[in-house]
This record gives sequence, C-alpha cells and structure tokens, in this order.
Amino acid sequence: MTRSVEEHQQAVLGLLRYSSAFADGAPEILPLATARGRVLAEDLLSPVNLPPFDNSQMDGYAVHGDDLDGSAPLYLAVAPPVPAGAEPVALEPGHAAPIMTGAMIPEGAAAVVPIENAVPSQFPTTGQYCGEEGLTVELPVAQAGSFIRRAGSDLEAGSAALVAGTLLGPSQLGLLAACGLATVPVRPRFRVLLLSTGDEVQEPGTELAPGRIFDANTTLLTTALEEAGAHVQRHSVVADNPEELRGALQNIGGQVNLILSTGGISQGAYEVVKQALADSSVEFLSVAMQPGGPQAIGTINGVPFLGFPGNPVSALVSFEMFLRPALGTVTGLPGNRVCLPARLTEDVQSPEGKHQVRRGLYTDRSGQGEGIGDVTLLGGPGSHLLHALAASNALVHLPAGTGTVEAGTPVAVWLLGELRQGAQPLHPGNPTREALT
Repeated sequence: MTRSVEEHQQAVLGLLRYSSAFADGAPEILPLATARGRVLAEDLLSPVNLPPFDNSQMDGYAVHGDDLDGSAPLYLAVAPPVPAGAEPVALEPGHAAPIMTGAMIPEGAAAVVPIENAVPSQFPTTGQYCGEEGLTVELPVAQAGSFIRRAGSDLEAGSAALVAGTLLGPSQLGLLAACGLATVPVRPRFRVLLLSTGDEVQEPGTELAPGRIFDANTTLLTTALEEAGAHVQRHSVVADNPEELRGALQNIGGQVNLILSTGGISQGAYEVVKQALADSSVEFLSVAMQPGGPQAIGTINGVPFLGFPGNPVSALVSFEMFLRPALGTVTGLPGNRVCLPARLTEDVQSPEGKHQVRRGLYTDRSGQGEGIGDVTLLGGPGSHLLHALAASNALVHLPAGTGTVEAGTPVAVWLLGELRQGAQPLHPGNPTREALT
C-alpha cells in the first residue's frame, strides 16, 4: 500500500502517543544547573513572594509617609543608610534614609527619591556619617509608592511559578532559583533503541573491506535523536540474519519507548527486517515521498517500532518528516523546523505522484531589502548524496503534483538547525500554505 506523507505523519504520531511507558514514567529530579532543555513534569508553586519584601527600585532616599503631604521641597535629616541585604531600623518622620537598589524598605517609609534628584546628589561619605554635625538633604515632592517594588508584585507565594510542560531554559531556571528551589522535576527522556542492519555495513574506524560501507546511519540518527531530546541506546550493527535481529529485539519490555531500525525494509532479496518481523504486527509500506519511500511501522512485544530506509539521506529525511515532529508533540520539546518561503535559483523537475524533499542552500535576502530569500539545490534527488546533505542548510519541499518548477518560483523550505516550539506542523501535502501566506 502507498500512503501520503500526511497520513504517515499522523500514523507515527499515534504510535508514539501509544508509548505508555513514556507517558507513565516517573519524573526525574534534577539540580537546576543540569535541567536546561528538559520539560517540567508538574506544576510548581512558589514558596515565597517575589520580591520577598518591599525593596528599593533605585539608589536614593527612603522618605517617611508623614513627609509626603506637602507641595514644597523637603528638608530632611539624614538617617543611617540602608545597604542591600540588611534589615533596617524603622524610619522616623522628618528623616530620609540613604537606600541602595534592592535594599529592604524601612518600616514607615512610603517612597524612594532617586539620588540624582536630591541636593546634594551624592550620598554622604563615611566620614560625614561619623561626624558630630547633623546631615540634611533637600528632596523634591514624592508620590507615595514611588520607586518601591512591592513584595509579591512579580509572583505571590503559593501561585504557579511554572506549569507542567514548560521547556526549561535559562529564564525559567533562574525563576526557580529565585523562588529558592534547588531541584526541579522533569519528564524522563524519550528512550530509543537504535540499530542499523546490513551485511555490507561496518563500524567507522576500521579498515574498509571490499564491498562494504561505513555505518553513517547510527551516528546520523543518534545525534539527530539527541538533538530532539531523546536518550539513545545504541545497538551494534546487525547482519542480514533474521535470527540475529529477532534475538536483538527480545526482552526489551519497558526499557525503551521506541525501537528504530535502518535498512532491510525494501523490496530486495535480503531485507532482514522484513524477514525477521514477517509474523509480527509491523506493517511494511510505501510513502509517496522521495527520498524515504519505504517505511515500516508497528509494535514489537508492545513496544512501538519504526523502520527507516538504509540510505543515509533517506533515513534523515524520514526522521525530519515523521519522527522529529512527533517527538516534539509527545515530549513538549521543540519539534518543528522553521519554515520559510524561498525562490528557486534554477528550474527543477519533481515526480508528479511524490512529495520530493531536496537539499539546498538557503540565502537570507531580508538584509538587502527583500522579503524573501533564495534557495539553491545541492546535489540531485538521490538518497546516497550525503556530502550534499552535509553542505545544506535547508530541506526544500516539492509536494506531490508539483511537476516542473521554474527558477524564481517560491517554494517552502525547512531551515536545518532551527527549531521552534508550539507551532502547528507544516502541512506536508501543501508546504506552501504556511510558508507562503
């Protein structure tokens, strides 16, 4: 059977949602410093007010509430200074206390006058404070509450600091630290067992034998999965032996949330994944996409399974089109590539019945006063062109039914290396709908 790209996207999303082991996983408790990039597992209430006390917004003079009624400048005696981190004595009427930014507002103070508005406009020196002669300061009329940050004005104790599902970055972790929290509960990482198959595949770093190729897929997909927030359990390369593959898949149970394989799912005579899973519920099908047409999907002993083609470009395109967006939805991590319109710099021919994904070099023209960038295709449509993929910064979408596209025509591109959170995924059957409107 043949599926559309959109149909297979939905099938993969449904499969990952089925992964009950991930959904029921107990939260991990991490120190704040190690939780960047993780997703909050539960609502967190602040145990304190932010700020925890009324404090000064400026370096200036704290003025008593009884001295704010007049309309003429104030001539006040200088009280002992209030440094940040100290608990001040109560302020008496007729006095103004030098106060530093962030320092606690003394009892009785109702406003702060910035130092630059005072006469003199500098605080007394230590020697002047210690002198016998009383110090005075002239201050302009101030309004009650001026330059005072009230306790709880940012966040009240007992209210939600962050809600479950929040992606934890520096700002969010800084907020939790300000609330006095040292650890944070996060969702466990999505766990993937990754294995490559093929008699012709051997590990990098060894001497390449005749007729063999180095395993690029394990490195390619491990790094892509980790970038998407998953934890990868790598399996050694599995030869074209169905019994060996079945042995590798036994007793997995709830150890992983997804099994992902590459190779062995097409129409050849030695398709080891097809042979090993012939009696399982795994479905082997074709998606109307180039590259990455052959796909496998199902469960093995209750664990979700996906099979990608063995060619590296096909494997990565399959990951970007199907698995990364689904992971983003399930985990709450950014999973959607930034989608932009770009003009083709050359004519291109796309197969009528397939959604073709080409690799390209996107050039931003916004700095040149243009509202749309350009994209130059790199390499051809072949699924073996890994060098062209490595030189690309964009995936170029040519939906099914596109046919011939002339140079200068706007097409939708996904920017590799740029992700966003919370946006609706691109409609693969019509990628220009989001990019070009």
